[in-house]
Amino acid sequence: MAGLWARYNALLEAQPLLVKAMTSLTGFTAGDVLAQNFVEGGDKPYDIMRTVRLGSFGFLLHGTTGHYFYGFLDSKMPGTKPVTVATKVAIDQTIWNPIFGCMFFGYLNLLEGKSMDTYVNKIKQDLQTAVMGSWAVWVPAHTINFAFIPPSQRLLYINTIQIGYNIFLSFLGNKDVEGEEEK
Repeated sequence: MAGLWARYNALLEAQPLLVKAMTSLTGFTAGDVLAQNFVEGGDKPYDIMRTVRLGSFGFLLHGTTGHYFYGFLDSKMPGTKPVTVATKVAIDQTIWNPIFGCMFFGYLNLLEGKSMDTYVNKIKQDLQTAVMGSWAVWVPAHTINFAFIPPSQRLLYINTIQIGYNIFLSFLGNKDVEGEEEK
């Protein structure tokens, strides 16, 4: 296990953006697989394209934007003093969280070929739920993150927790918009 950890850290140092993107791909893929197989149930067959959409979101958007956002936050507010940690958590949850939700729903909407009206209705219907659901998980998680996790390991820590949170996001992101007819 120590060898695997050392290899991960060497890759992270050599290719931080790629490693964080791959870590996010893994977290979003695992979250959707768990959501489809163990949470949602029902008679629906497994939707591989849904998993591809979620995994690609992790790779293309979550990992990359997380790398830059958390790097920016750490560069502007270094340290782990309680006021610094609280400020980072507040910025993450009041500014980044809604932006992330709009990106998430927009990405799925685009890949599913849905209309802009559907996207706007999805934001109206589910963004508040996503943001408030996030507070229950990410306020304590990011308090630990910003206080104790080294900056280079932040996205790995986030993605570890994100697997469970992605079950919620996968469910919410694939929930039909009220009034939208199924294709």
